[in-house]
Amino acid sequence: MIDTLLLPLQFPFMQNALLICILVSVPTALLSCFLVLKGWALMGDAISHAILPGVVLAYVLGLPLILGAFVAGMVTSLMTGFLSENSRVKQDTIMGVVFSGMFGLGIVLYTAIESDIHLDHVLFGNMLGVGAQDLWTAGTISLLVSAGLLLKWRDLVLHAFDAAQARASGLPVQALHYGLLVALSLTIVATLSATGLILAVGLLIAPGAIAFLTTRRFGQMLAVATAACLFSMIAGTYASFFIDSAPAPTIILILTGLFLIAFTARQLATRRASRA
Repeated sequence: MIDTLLLPLQFPFMQNALLICILVSVPTALLSCFLVLKGWALMGDAISHAILPGVVLAYVLGLPLILGAFVAGMVTSLMTGFLSENSRVKQDTIMGVVFSGMFGLGIVLYTAIESDIHLDHVLFGNMLGVGAQDLWTAGTISLLVSAGLLLKWRDLVLHAFDAAQARASGLPVQALHYGLLVALSLTIVATLSATGLILAVGLLIAPGAIAFLTTRRFGQMLAVATAACLFSMIAGTYASFFIDSAPAPTIILILTGLFLIAFTARQLATRRASRA
């Protein structure tokens, strides 16, 4: 029985997959709390889709794919911010237009050139094919993003709740705004090899949503989101080995299940409180 449970750990590809789960889970969980609090869930979706043309162009130019992904993510963020500030259209509508346009551009570029890029791996990740370079990239980005968010979390919370108050308090509102966008783009780049573009949005929303339903203090929210994300990533990767499924969608299914459990528990607690 024990030998069967430890069987996945005997394979190097599973060891790398579990290691990148640990590396990626922390920044995605921390960032998801700020995105949920600020109402930026669609922004994560927008950037995760919009980096596809950057990946394709980086391949054509012979540049690192993660560099193209980061540049495309930042272009999308800046474009969305500029259009929101200079038009009457709401931000969620602008994000929908921008990310669908960028994603469409990426598909057109991908089909127009001959390459050995596996689109499935770009879109859905290739966690079982993670190599040493992917681990170093994810580890470096995770350390930078996690440290930045933890050092500035109080300022970011005030900015998320009341930007006007944050500005009146002397906080660099613009720097916080674009710093969060940079952290978001970097985090999506870090998850590129693990969950791909499409499923990355699940890691950037679900942990924060789960924590939001189960806690009342933001410090606790950060801890619960990290624990939920880490558990889901390790459990999903581990379970995929035995049920012969892809790790990334299995992880998202576990996160979705945790969210439904948290939602149900919150509803039951609310009903008990109303009856008391």
